[in-house]
Amino acid sequence: MTQEQEILRFMQKQAYKPMTLQELMETFGIGEDEREPFQRLLAEMEAEGKIVCTRSKRYGVPERLNLVRGTLQGHPKGFGFVVPDTPGKPDVFVHPNDLNGAMDGDLVLARLHGGKREGLRPEGEVVRILKRGRTFVVGTFTSPSRHFGFVIPDDRRLPADIFIPPEGRNGAKEGQKVVVRLHHYPGARHSAEGVVTEILGHKDDPGVDILSIIRKYQLPEEFPEEVLREAEQIPETIDPKELEGRRDLRNRTLVTIDGEDAKDLDDAVSVERLPNGHFRLGVHIADVSYYVKEGSALDREAYRRGCSVYLVDRVIPMLPPRLSNGICSLNPRVDRLTITCDMELNKQGDVVDYDIYPSVIRTRERMTYDAVKRILVDEDPELIERYEPLVGDFRLMAELARILRRRRMKRGAIDFNFSEAKIKVDERGKPVEIVRRPRTIAESLIEEFMLAANETVASHFARAEIPFLYRIHEKPDTEKLQSFFEFITHFGYSIRGQADKIRPRALQQLLEEIEGKPEETLISTVMLRSMKQARYAAECLGHFGLAARYYTHFTSPIRRYPDLVIHRIIREVFTEKLFSPQRIDQLNAQLPETADQASKRERIAIEAERETDDLKKAEFMMDRIGEEFEGLISGVTAFGIFVELENTVEGLVHVSYMNDDYYRYDEDTYSLYGERTGKVYRIGDRVKVRVIGVNIDEHKVDFELVAKEEAEEEPERKGKRGRKGKKRGRLKEREEGKRKGKKGRKKKRA
Repeated sequence: MTQEQEILRFMQKQAYKPMTLQELMETFGIGEDEREPFQRLLAEMEAEGKIVCTRSKRYGVPERLNLVRGTLQGHPKGFGFVVPDTPGKPDVFVHPNDLNGAMDGDLVLARLHGGKREGLRPEGEVVRILKRGRTFVVGTFTSPSRHFGFVIPDDRRLPADIFIPPEGRNGAKEGQKVVVRLHHYPGARHSAEGVVTEILGHKDDPGVDILSIIRKYQLPEEFPEEVLREAEQIPETIDPKELEGRRDLRNRTLVTIDGEDAKDLDDAVSVERLPNGHFRLGVHIADVSYYVKEGSALDREAYRRGCSVYLVDRVIPMLPPRLSNGICSLNPRVDRLTITCDMELNKQGDVVDYDIYPSVIRTRERMTYDAVKRILVDEDPELIERYEPLVGDFRLMAELARILRRRRMKRGAIDFNFSEAKIKVDERGKPVEIVRRPRTIAESLIEEFMLAANETVASHFARAEIPFLYRIHEKPDTEKLQSFFEFITHFGYSIRGQADKIRPRALQQLLEEIEGKPEETLISTVMLRSMKQARYAAECLGHFGLAARYYTHFTSPIRRYPDLVIHRIIREVFTEKLFSPQRIDQLNAQLPETADQASKRERIAIEAERETDDLKKAEFMMDRIGEEFEGLISGVTAFGIFVELENTVEGLVHVSYMNDDYYRYDEDTYSLYGERTGKVYRIGDRVKVRVIGVNIDEHKVDFELVAKEEAEEEPERKGKRGRKGKKRGRLKEREEGKRKGKKGRKKKRA
């Protein structure tokens, strides 16, 4: 444990009272000759907001001094929320007048105001900006004068325009997307100011939309020269000497099963029935840690990126393509270095024995989900003949996957039935088709096998008490869960037990009970919103959603940095280097920071992927203004209802266009009800809508409801109404400001 960690742990104790420098030195046995470095450490911790020095020169942690350290999350209306660093703590609402120059993304200290009102978030004010979250901002340049201009940020969480002085324009013209480097941050009497550093092109030019999102999230497209040089030095084939100490599995029947467009194949699987009737499941993962050494340029860049980012029209990889698509990718019929987790499973799906070791493999085929599904479900004679030597293996895999899933559901793993979209674009980046991504037996068997391997590896290292990284999902917040319990009573459902002692099995049983019923979508959505977000941690705290005591991410080291770190630890255990006390202390100090960085980069990737999806969905609907679609209500707010179409496009029916009645919002049941007609709109209800407007800049689609009697009218009248819809859509764009930023997003990644 580092000295900083010792200080923090000491100050967080319940009995601790703020101490002076001298008192802390006496407590930690610091002599006068060590006074200066100790005082410097305290100053660094204070500058980072980890501790606070009071006016009486006494030190303490923020949470014990009515302060909260966290990241400011801005809102288009000007206010914000401080999201605490400490997981599980509630967000702190900050009024626009109390931001004191802080912007979205800044690391801040906030002082809490008086007592928290029941049922409401705590409120506070920003008292110190510890670290600015943004250096660059992407937006559209506008110039009301020849001499200066403004940039309207793409990110609506930055509600104020950025002033560009004459010398900062650098050739930017009206309507161009630009990148601005901030050199003055907002204050009490002045707005943010910056300099244009890059012109991306006119906002309507092909490709500029996705490029703007890449710049907005500061996703690193190009690899530094040092990293590329290091990658070039790695051979493209395996030297026989590299096989020493590895088990040779090249004669075992292994395959990869991935999406059609996947190039970074980091997992292969094998299944066979043992003489005792058990299964031997082999999960073989690319040994990326063999090539990416700790502290190397490749490693530093992978740490910085955190994970690969999969946008609509491109992939921004964590590792250079020479590795991710080359020597590390488990391409068919070539030798590859791997780490294998072999598991012996009985007929109930229990792991009765396992082995984790370095190996060398040679996969037989590069299979796709679609091909495996057509073999197992459709029994396609052509594919069955083509892959005849492997068909028996696929059927055995399907059998084992069903057993594993049944076991997982029995212990209470929560399984939300939400689908994702596949957006197809042409060579100019224009969306041409949006379809639901299927979840077939092929996807299911790979999912089950990876889950089994992740649990087995996590269990081994947790029991061995070796420093490790885990994927954790903490129990839901008690208040949120209690609100959910009260909500489901409106539909006649209940969950036994107290909210603070809930088990995932109870929630899964409810999902099974509501399956196929009208209220299924509503209850599933509200349940999901009551959950916490999964993250990485150096402590094994379990995974609530999977009902797993031990869980990690071991299976994707090509595209996730935590998996790479885990492989590195596994390799060190094999060579016994890890058992030195110095190395264990080093890992104990490093892993919490690594987990935090990986979690942050994952959230950025999710936001960027989601935004590109929303952008292309809105663009796809531009040519469909006036057309009618059937959909399900996916969200209900005081200002309208959100409707999701069959192709996963989501849009808003603003309450101002629900003109057949005056509608009120019931927050207890997440519904809108008409005062006169008694009509009720809830999540999960099926409705028919017409597209009346699209706002590409905000990635939003506007609908209006089509009444039953109107839906039965002849096509000619529908066409006229469609044209009127376009006009109303243009009028509605002027009112966009009334609802900016109000739409809540569902968290979809476990």
